[in-house]
Amino acid sequence: MLQDSIHLEPSWLKRLEPEFQKPYMEHLRAFLKSEKQGEKVLFPPGPQIFAALDSTPFERVRVVILGQDPYHGPGQAHGLCFSVPLGVAPPPSLVNIFKERDVDLGLPYPKHGNLGAWAQQGVLLLNSVLTVEAHRAASHQGKGWETFTDRIVELLSNEKSNLVFFLWGRYAQNKGAAIDREKHLVLQAPHPSPLSAYRGFLGSRPFSRCNEYLRDKGLPLIDWKL
Repeated sequence: MLQDSIHLEPSWLKRLEPEFQKPYMEHLRAFLKSEKQGEKVLFPPGPQIFAALDSTPFERVRVVILGQDPYHGPGQAHGLCFSVPLGVAPPPSLVNIFKERDVDLGLPYPKHGNLGAWAQQGVLLLNSVLTVEAHRAASHQGKGWETFTDRIVELLSNEKSNLVFFLWGRYAQNKGAAIDREKHLVLQAPHPSPLSAYRGFLGSRPFSRCNEYLRDKGLPLIDWKL
């Protein structure tokens, strides 16, 4: 799934190419190869593993939403955290994201769950772990992806200014602990899953707070419609 020749959006490849030469990435590549040889079904499809980076070049990133790992049901994962392809019913966490968005901004419930329109505006929809085995949530945690995506967060924090980071749930908050909060806005809330959304995610107003910050900095706002 991770070929020797990495096909990645150029602005990200320039910064991340050294990572593909490091021992942890060699171990990750070997693990994924072994999983495929064992005829395990992995999500998302190989060409979509880096879809978050390919959809949102480094220079265009204005907002970062950190997820945990891809959806593990058939047809759900396509490389953008919380998002599903057109024609796939939104999972419960995404339903709660839409509920909060609608209350926050007064936008109607969308007819689909594809968040690609956000990615095209500079919202990096980044999972911490970029692959998963079918029907086995978190099955690829601890295999190396976290080191890779930690580097992405580090690059964004260090090289850019005035980003907005959405850290939903303890996992994302731990991953974002090193973000420079003097340079960026960090919006923390419980995870939007049904188990925790009513503990503070609903009512947290992340979308309007994000745009208020961008407006104060004189930056273009995100159009959160879909």
